[in-house]
Amino acid sequence: MNPRTLACGAAAAIASTLALTACGGQSSSSANALGTREQGVIRVASVGDAKPYTYTDAHGTFTGFDVELLKNVASRAGLKTQFTGQDFSGLLAAVNNGQYDVGAAAIGITPARKQTVDFSDGYLVGYLSILARDGSGVTGPDSLAGHRLGVLQGSLQEQYALKHFPKAQLVRFPDNNSAVAAVGSGNVDAHFLDIAAAQGYAKQRAKLKIVANIPSFDAPAGFAVKKGNSALRATLNKGLHAAIKDGTWLRLYKRFFPSMPVPKQYTPQGAAA
Repeated sequence: MNPRTLACGAAAAIASTLALTACGGQSSSSANALGTREQGVIRVASVGDAKPYTYTDAHGTFTGFDVELLKNVASRAGLKTQFTGQDFSGLLAAVNNGQYDVGAAAIGITPARKQTVDFSDGYLVGYLSILARDGSGVTGPDSLAGHRLGVLQGSLQEQYALKHFPKAQLVRFPDNNSAVAAVGSGNVDAHFLDIAAAQGYAKQRAKLKIVANIPSFDAPAGFAVKKGNSALRATLNKGLHAAIKDGTWLRLYKRFFPSMPVPKQYTPQGAAA
């Protein structure tokens, strides 16, 4: 998806923010203009077990593609980031009620979600996978009828499954770890999740395997911001476009998705075109 052009008013807001930062950091007025709770800091709601998008390392520090990209985007405007783990199902509401400034967790941009929050431009597309247990009887999408299929509650995978797998028995989970554990124990037959996370679980658990990779839905991931916060949204978009043009996005993508094809729209050449 090609990045959308920023509106003049949004660009003016960014220029004002950057000018204040260059003069020695954000003032209280610029913090108010960005709509953040704390001057110079973006408080981010994320999830800690969606590797390689967002996850916590051995020291409890948030990392992953979405995390490192947002850190880079924020730093371009002189902003720091502070990440906190949340259940995915309540993440957007927490952003819109002002508890957090940004939501970052490979959140697909959909018309329904736009009713709750605003989004940055899209920054990631991918595939969805069915992860099944040996002997479960699930061998692909056509075999899901009558089987118990795990989905992350409130996720795009849940919406996709409701539409395309109407005969499957959906079982909703708050996070991927508990869903995959349920597949392993036999409480559900398969789990429906993004391809990168599925690849990671398949490597960790010998009895689980990916039985289908489904081409990406038409909902690229974006950073969520409070409804109507056009200044913060514009700041994120400016940083995203810069990260794509200078190759930062591509370097992070190859680091966290080494075996995945690279979408041309997110390369420096694609951005220039």
